[in-house]
Amino acid sequence: MTSPSAGNVPDRAPNVPDRARVVIIGGGVIGCSIAYHLAHAGWTDVVLLERDRLTSGTTWHAAGLMTCFGSTSETATGIRLYSRELYARLEEETGQATGFRPVGLIEAAADADRLEEYRRVATFQRHLGLDVEEISPREMAELFPWARTDDLLAGFHVAGDGRVNPVDLTTALAKGARQLGVRIVEGVTVTDVRTDRGEVRGVATTAGDVECEYVVNCAGMWARELGARNGLVIPNQAAEHYYLITDTIDGLGPDTPVFEDPAAYGYYREEGGGMMVGLFEPQAAPWQVEGIPADFSFGKIAPDWDRMAPFLERAMARVPVTLEAGVRTFFCGPESFTPDLAPAVGEAPGIRNYFVAAGMNSVGVLSAGGLGRVVAHWLTTGRPDVDVTGFNVDRFRPHQADDGYRAARTTEILGTVYAAHTPGKQLRSARNALLSPVHDRLVEQGGLLREVSGWEGADWFAGPWVAPVAEPTWGRAPWFAQWEAEHRTVREGVGLMDMSFMAKLRVRGADAGAVLDRVSAGAVNGAPETITYTQWLDHDGHLEADLTVTKLADDDFLVVASDTAHGHALAWLGRQVAVAGDVDVTVEDVTAEFAQLNLQGPRSRELLASLTTADLSTEAFGFRTARWIDVAGSRVLCARITYLGELGYELYVPAGDGLKVYDALQAAGAAYDLRPVGLKALSSLRLEKGYRDFGHDVDNTDCPLEVGLGFALALDKPGGFVGREAVLARREANAARGGMAQRLVQLRVLDPEPLLFHAEVVHRDGVPVGYVRAASYGWTVGSAVGLAFVAGGGAPVTADWLAAGSWEVDVAGTRWPVEVSLRPFYDPTSARVRA
Repeated sequence: MTSPSAGNVPDRAPNVPDRARVVIIGGGVIGCSIAYHLAHAGWTDVVLLERDRLTSGTTWHAAGLMTCFGSTSETATGIRLYSRELYARLEEETGQATGFRPVGLIEAAADADRLEEYRRVATFQRHLGLDVEEISPREMAELFPWARTDDLLAGFHVAGDGRVNPVDLTTALAKGARQLGVRIVEGVTVTDVRTDRGEVRGVATTAGDVECEYVVNCAGMWARELGARNGLVIPNQAAEHYYLITDTIDGLGPDTPVFEDPAAYGYYREEGGGMMVGLFEPQAAPWQVEGIPADFSFGKIAPDWDRMAPFLERAMARVPVTLEAGVRTFFCGPESFTPDLAPAVGEAPGIRNYFVAAGMNSVGVLSAGGLGRVVAHWLTTGRPDVDVTGFNVDRFRPHQADDGYRAARTTEILGTVYAAHTPGKQLRSARNALLSPVHDRLVEQGGLLREVSGWEGADWFAGPWVAPVAEPTWGRAPWFAQWEAEHRTVREGVGLMDMSFMAKLRVRGADAGAVLDRVSAGAVNGAPETITYTQWLDHDGHLEADLTVTKLADDDFLVVASDTAHGHALAWLGRQVAVAGDVDVTVEDVTAEFAQLNLQGPRSRELLASLTTADLSTEAFGFRTARWIDVAGSRVLCARITYLGELGYELYVPAGDGLKVYDALQAAGAAYDLRPVGLKALSSLRLEKGYRDFGHDVDNTDCPLEVGLGFALALDKPGGFVGREAVLARREANAARGGMAQRLVQLRVLDPEPLLFHAEVVHRDGVPVGYVRAASYGWTVGSAVGLAFVAGGGAPVTADWLAAGSWEVDVAGTRWPVEVSLRPFYDPTSARVRA
């Protein structure tokens, strides 16, 4: 592969306008795709500013794979499928070749874990329209005879996948944008984004200021530093990324399929008659942690032969001919990665109309088409039309921008690109960033700790001073016994769970109640000491958050959201306060100021009553009551609420008193057989009850009616709420057709043997109608349970329609009978919750 000529930009007028509607910063494949799609959406008053030449940075040296296989995300799969389709037709539209060739992809499964994973992936992606087939090692050898396949278990062949030329593709997208009126200017550096009162006003550049309404930060490796100038957290970090290209090999040609063997760290494709061997080594090397040089464009990094030799040898051994051919090129260049291997996309928190599209994690080329469409739609309509909960830029927290954090995490995260995704695997680097006030007790009780949005949470407990041991597996593990015991202790007795990682926002001021009531779909501004479970919606009636709002006093509220929704809930509320104008409202993030200790189970009232003078009777302290009480000598906010489906209490304890209260609960709990309970039980308990989790089984594409949350909507409350009109219109349309076209349903496997995780395809009368969004084993109901989103294919999804069908779920190619229901399988009337 060759780069465009580097160096100083020749004499040319920058032609930078004084103003534009949108300024896109960065002329890589992502920036050019957004420009292209904005133009096709009718927004042509757009200027793209590139500091050097188009593709400088990382796009020019990308490997050029256009592969769709490998994801259990509907959003990611849709983005890739759209990209592939766009690249196939772009030359006809623009007259500029993209180099796209659907030569096919062969993905090797070298071990049992990968085979199980890929069978599950293949089933899911077939449902979404990807033509993928499982093939034998012999068939793999026929398609790609250079690889050694005798020790492989199977392969997965996608005939429509292939390769593309990144430079030509970017040029084609830029040309398509220009043809519709977008202005693209090279040789101009954006030095700052101008804002006023939390809204974009323009950009400062080396060629003067440009006034604008929207900015899109597509600065790639430089996105973090540019965003930081406006206080944004975009923690992408560059790392060394390697490939080599051999001398000519007989039989290789431009129509040779792409071959990938993640277990050998390698991908392989033809390049100029030789073989490109690309690497995703398990331990990577971050590059320029302190900041990317401003003048780095079409540059290379000096390769570290000593570090890379073992990985390179393993990759080349999969295709032995590469060991015999001479090496034409050994290339090392930077690619940027985020801490969770998901891109940083969306409107930045705190700055209206500042959008980000960066941190592509080495899949920028194959994602660019679809991602450009998504961002352009988001800009032009004000909302995304796909689930963005997993990659919204507002998910990042401040500690993730620290140099030490990024350096440590990047070393590990690059290797996960080709790692097997066996359940139970977790990241080990950059840990202990956020610790619960009772963290020491979790360790002492043998908690298997895992990262929970930067916090350390216990998955399950091995026992006091017992070191927990868990090997990742798709099957049953020895620790399932601990998981089951913790699950049952909540159903039958009382358990104590640390959930201090939950997002807690204190909202105060004379107008706090009115603003929250307008933002919330539920009626949250009623009597004090009341908890309201509610949703926040956008103007189209789709979910933005799923949380509780507790009214402590007329001017004092506590908002509690999940850890994954922390950043988004904070950002969304901030935007709504700003929209409200001159109001007396302050929002304070108090997450770290309170331990959250959840005491749950039928004996929770007895235990808590032994430590407080407060009257906890149902008459005095009913379901959804929240009140400051004394617990073991500390002032604690006690909320009678549950996410597990039992009588229970959430105790919000000042962080300094967290250990004292926890120990007191533990000591008093001995008489009630109290035991600590981890997050595996949280999952199994809530899914038996059918409780939703925003960002997992419900997301920003969902209407609350379709996901069973209509009961939480106060459609008739005075003043209405954001999204009310859209929900009412949808309800009327549903009534006219006799029911909803799609619904979130609870699912239970009839056989106790199979395990569900996520993305298993659901069949009705042999026809695929949806897939499982979230699942767990249900110890009380005796088999795997989950929440699945299903569509009627023209028929309304009603209880009768569900009952009339024969239902199955596909688990890695095997179908198992299931029952489905609109109501929870466990305690459908919630009698136990209100006991």
